[in-house]
Amino acid sequence: MSTPSTVDRAFRTALYDTADAALDTAASLLAADPAADAEVTRRGEEFLAAAWRRHWQPADVVRVVRRELDDVHVRLAAELIRAQAAHDRPRGPRWTAQVDALPAPGPAPRPDRFAHATAVLELYRLLLRLPDLEPLDAPGGPQSRPGAGPGAGAESRSLARIRALLAKAEATGYPEEAEALSAKAQELMARYSVDEALLAARAPAPDAPGACRIGVEPPYEQAKAVLLDAVADANHCRAVWNEPFGFSTVVGFEGDLQAVELLYTSLLVQAETAMTRAEAAQRAGGRKRTKSFRQAFLAAYAHRVGTRLRAAAEAPVSDDLLPVLASREVAVADRLERMFPATTTTRLRGTADAAGWTEGSRAADRAHVTPRRPLP
Repeated sequence: MSTPSTVDRAFRTALYDTADAALDTAASLLAADPAADAEVTRRGEEFLAAAWRRHWQPADVVRVVRRELDDVHVRLAAELIRAQAAHDRPRGPRWTAQVDALPAPGPAPRPDRFAHATAVLELYRLLLRLPDLEPLDAPGGPQSRPGAGPGAGAESRSLARIRALLAKAEATGYPEEAEALSAKAQELMARYSVDEALLAARAPAPDAPGACRIGVEPPYEQAKAVLLDAVADANHCRAVWNEPFGFSTVVGFEGDLQAVELLYTSLLVQAETAMTRAEAAQRAGGRKRTKSFRQAFLAAYAHRVGTRLRAAAEAPVSDDLLPVLASREVAVADRLERMFPATTTTRLRGTADAAGWTEGSRAADRAHVTPRRPLP
């Protein structure tokens, strides 16, 4: 039996016919021919390469597979991405970090050949129907080159220290320790903000704005998208939410993008921790409507944190650096307009629970925010 012929027949049957019977027939063909396995993997790598040409990235693929399918398919996708990466061109540090963060290969038992072939074909069906996304890096710009940008090595070390401090602040059960750790992270981020902007201002050819995608996962993803938008705005970035695919695209300069990722993650962890505690107190008092409470809690938290961050960002800056900031704001706005020429706004839903709104606002007031301090 010719292996490529087996794969061709199976793929023609399953990938372009969505009927369950077609999937079963194709999986049976592949299961009966162990020699086809290598060719199946090779074709999967081609499907991934096509997804990269449509501007998907590893984290995007894993996110949509997790949303649309299940853990078996997530493991298959991670294995396929790792295999394809060995033959791919260099993609830069952010891409490499996404590959490194893929779910680790686990000791999960291998299903029978038919079940395995079925899962592979379901994954490939999903990969084939992924649409084009907006390109994140300016073609040929500094963001497309590994380590691009002034002080890239120092930035990486600074952000690693900030990340570690925030992680400790989120994990500790002692408010005083969390406050001290967050204060130190805020001090380092403020220093990093100044250094990065000054380096960019002195560079003969400053970096162009880039973009990244940050997952905005259900449940209560609308409130989470509002929170991310507030964090992005406070850090000189702009965010556009893609609800169907569960992410927001954040546009800005690389140092600002990394700060947004750090602060959003930290605030979200703090919100979920505070929400769990507040919800437990509500249940202890006899309350049972947890969904409406959580929706209102996160909506209030996002609204209040946004207010705090905007207030922190309104401090005056010195006249000599105003042109630098203005030019960067214009560049970000221009990049956003070219990436997303048409956007719409949406109204935040699920805010009718008074207790949830009150507790969410209180949690936001207690949250350790690390806004980008204006330049002196």
